[in-house]
Amino acid sequence: MGTWNEFIIDEGRPPEWPYPVKFGEERQIDTDVLVIGGGIAGCWAAISAARQGVRVALLEKGNTERSGSGGPGCDHWCNAPCNPLSRVDPDEWAEHMADKPYCNAIGMQIQCRENYDTLLEMEQMGGKIRDTGDDFVGAEGRDEATKLMISPRYGRWHNSVLDPDFGTPEYNPPEKRNNVVIRVWGSTFKPALKKECQRLGVQIFDRVMGTSVLNEGGKQGARVVGATGINARTGEFLIFRAKAVIITTASAGSLWLMSMEHGAYSTMHARTTSGDGMAMAWRAGAELTCMEKAGSITTGTGIKHRWYTGAGDASYENVAIVDANGQKLPYGTQGWIDAGTQIVPPALNEEIHKGILSGKYALPFYGDFPAMKETDRRATWKLMLTEESTTKVMVESMEEGGFDGARDQIMSYKFLEGQVSPQWRNANNGGGILTDWDLKTTVDGLYAAGTTLYCPEDHSFCAATGRYAGRKAAAYVKAAPDVELCREQVDKEKARVLAPTTRTSGIEWKELHSALTRVMQYFDSEFKTEELLKLGLEELDRICEDANESLYALDPHKLMRSLEDLNMLDQARMILIAARERKASSARLGHVRIDYPAMDPPEWNKYITLKQADGKVVIGELPERFWGNMKEQYEAHNKDYTGVWTPEN
Repeated sequence: MGTWNEFIIDEGRPPEWPYPVKFGEERQIDTDVLVIGGGIAGCWAAISAARQGVRVALLEKGNTERSGSGGPGCDHWCNAPCNPLSRVDPDEWAEHMADKPYCNAIGMQIQCRENYDTLLEMEQMGGKIRDTGDDFVGAEGRDEATKLMISPRYGRWHNSVLDPDFGTPEYNPPEKRNNVVIRVWGSTFKPALKKECQRLGVQIFDRVMGTSVLNEGGKQGARVVGATGINARTGEFLIFRAKAVIITTASAGSLWLMSMEHGAYSTMHARTTSGDGMAMAWRAGAELTCMEKAGSITTGTGIKHRWYTGAGDASYENVAIVDANGQKLPYGTQGWIDAGTQIVPPALNEEIHKGILSGKYALPFYGDFPAMKETDRRATWKLMLTEESTTKVMVESMEEGGFDGARDQIMSYKFLEGQVSPQWRNANNGGGILTDWDLKTTVDGLYAAGTTLYCPEDHSFCAATGRYAGRKAAAYVKAAPDVELCREQVDKEKARVLAPTTRTSGIEWKELHSALTRVMQYFDSEFKTEELLKLGLEELDRICEDANESLYALDPHKLMRSLEDLNMLDQARMILIAARERKASSARLGHVRIDYPAMDPPEWNKYITLKQADGKVVIGELPERFWGNMKEQYEAHNKDYTGVWTPEN
């Protein structure tokens, strides 16, 4: 098969839509627990709920076997202090992790207590978590007894005060490492998860996009009675009746940047992550928080190579960075400390920047693979980079091009490209759905897990919280009364979803998406004022009005993309509303108000919440540590948790 352009030239026309189009047709499915989103958190939620003996259905926009940001793989299983090689107490580690402003302490506690259990369960399902083939004997961090591969880039307990030998091997010797992060073969995980879902009888609806959560009596904020979805290949409208719904659809979409030519998006996550769950929760009346949190893009966008830049970041364990003359820079080998804090503080970045200007360091910089010990080089290249979803394709392409790590260096783009334009931002690890200690939202029967939660963490955070939410939702439905759908609400949602298919001209999804990113670049960029945010909200209202009148989609796939844009418009509105409500600047949130320049004043050290009630926005607030004592709260809500999963239990 050739390229798309070659097909058009050869055939003289685009291909016919290959699936039967069923716009207007509908189907109803009854279940107990409905999971919306089949990524890492969603699969774990479905498996966990199904193990409790309840009926489970799972919706996924793509193919569950490889969908989501973690679908292609992952290389680190972070914050697993219950593993046998750990040197820290899980509850103390969770407190340490949460000792920072605006974090999801509930999710962190769950992660620290349960994600090693989750990893062992993954192994039972067929995922590879140990060097059972002895492929990396002698590599730094490998334990012979367990064959676990501990990550050497996570070190000392504290990260607030840097030692004079910071960035040197002396700073992070093996005896001072916390051993809470395990290197894994994450490319084996997602197929195993889908297989286990199927074994347990989970009804999987691939290529189905969730569009709304249904409330009892059709009243916003009332308990959940189900959800709706659209098949992205046929356009069939699906109606799900369920006693509990778990939203696991990941976080922000590409709100600030969209360049189809460069593949440039303001997110490092899967293209399908468009904030669908946040929009569904918002329309259902659930509360969200931290929506104003954002920062300049620090991930690869196609325009910038900010992430995975040759060494010194994430998967490049033990790879030193050298300049064009072979001089080693003061970071790279011991690239990270604690739970992922990059070792390069602003002062050191400034020192290197000055060194470039003075001629001390010569650009470009390189990841010095040949200088590594052979086993560590192989572990970095064949385990870390090959198993990580965002670098696997890079490894394959470079090897096809003849790359040899024993001979070749990789050019680093750090400092070479300059800084990212401040109007290009992202909201990853920012705002999201607010939950209690059961991961239940403020709407009864509606749960959330993974990166759709506010201020989420990484892959294992998604796995652990998904597994936890499935357990809690299953317990809930066993005691919940039967539910009935409100046909009026279903019909209204069906009309909204299918509206773009009733038109054959007007605005297409790409145009709408481009307009949205411009609004965010102009009115929610590096600096903010009351007037700018007001103008941004007015512009979003105008775009929504235009979209409601002229957005069109000629096939089910374009309909899915159109609905994603509408969800992102809702999310953008939430961001601007929250930014307007926070009348103070905050370095912790990446939030700078020109008209309120005081940075993180004590009276504003709180969470701003927002929800809809009867279609109107309701603003609230929560204190900094609203979750209470983490250890006590976790144990109070998990008295029956038995720990490590085995086939017997």
